[in-house]
Amino acid sequence: MKMKRLLLCLIHLMGVTLLHATDLEGQQQGPLAAVATTTLNDTTADKEDVVANATAKAGSAKSKAGFKDLFVSHDLSDQNYLQAELNPLAISFVEDYMEKHSNDLNKMKGWGKPYFDMIDEIFARYDIPHEMKYLAVIESNLRASTVSWAGAVGPWQFIPSTARLMGLKVNGKVDERTNYVKSTHAAAKYIKKLYNELGDWLLVVAAYNSGPSRVTSAIRRSGSENFWKLQYHLPLESRNHVKKFIATHYIMEGKGGVTTLTKKETEELEKAGELKGKLAAKVDNTRVQQVSGKYNSSVVAKVLEMELSAFNELNPGFDKFIAEGKAYMMNLPEDKMDKFNAHKYQILSESVEMMMQRVSVK
Repeated sequence: MKMKRLLLCLIHLMGVTLLHATDLEGQQQGPLAAVATTTLNDTTADKEDVVANATAKAGSAKSKAGFKDLFVSHDLSDQNYLQAELNPLAISFVEDYMEKHSNDLNKMKGWGKPYFDMIDEIFARYDIPHEMKYLAVIESNLRASTVSWAGAVGPWQFIPSTARLMGLKVNGKVDERTNYVKSTHAAAKYIKKLYNELGDWLLVVAAYNSGPSRVTSAIRRSGSENFWKLQYHLPLESRNHVKKFIATHYIMEGKGGVTTLTKKETEELEKAGELKGKLAAKVDNTRVQQVSGKYNSSVVAKVLEMELSAFNELNPGFDKFIAEGKAYMMNLPEDKMDKFNAHKYQILSESVEMMMQRVSVK
């Protein structure tokens, strides 16, 4: 209930009216099912018309203004400045999902921590945002014993063909889909493959459920790469899968992030992050320093004894800019910047070593 009240406060601050009729779309079966209803007609065109009309009525100038209105505040003195907020089209679903599943997911933060820590470590090797671990939550409730009606098995719910393609052994004697470590490496390879094809984390979640061909077909039929515009060209289960992921992310993290945004929204956040980096030193006792080289955020955070999430919040898009060979205006608290400069060669060495290990694993 605390999480729900927090979300409602954020919604009030954004000035967005809840779109209850827009997003609750039928009841799905699964370990973390969300109750949803629909008032939409059967045809895609009718559905999109209803969504557009509901948005126009419930939205205000803010909801129409675009990505910048997904933020709580534009006040640079506010520590929440430029945090990614909930897309208005997901609000109804997330509110309902939080009401039904917050208790179980908050308990999972305790008993699931060893699994989450393991996934975080493996995903860091593949340059995958750690929040993508919540795919395992909505896929299997983190249970290795989970078996779906379609024959998908394990915490990452691989069908046999995809499991073998990703290097897992699946035969009459052994099924590595139930091995947490091996299946997580396989999931990381598959998620990375999907992201290289689609370039959008929300579309990766959709493709993980329905397959990449369904997503590319939806892109072609809708003429858009924006999940919120192409969603009704996807199966109901797949579009709800994305919303379950977003809801789980908000429950577990208490906020949104790069994996709850479309590609365009992420790009806008990165641009805004650059602006914040240039101005941050004036408002929060941090310093800004241009860095370039093969640095890795997880290594920087480890050496500086920072939470990775705290580093990423100050430096959105860090790994992406660095991987593209671009200089980055890194933002750190003053004491952490001093420590970075004192240990930057160690950080660079460990970052390169991690990159080489990742290449060798592939």
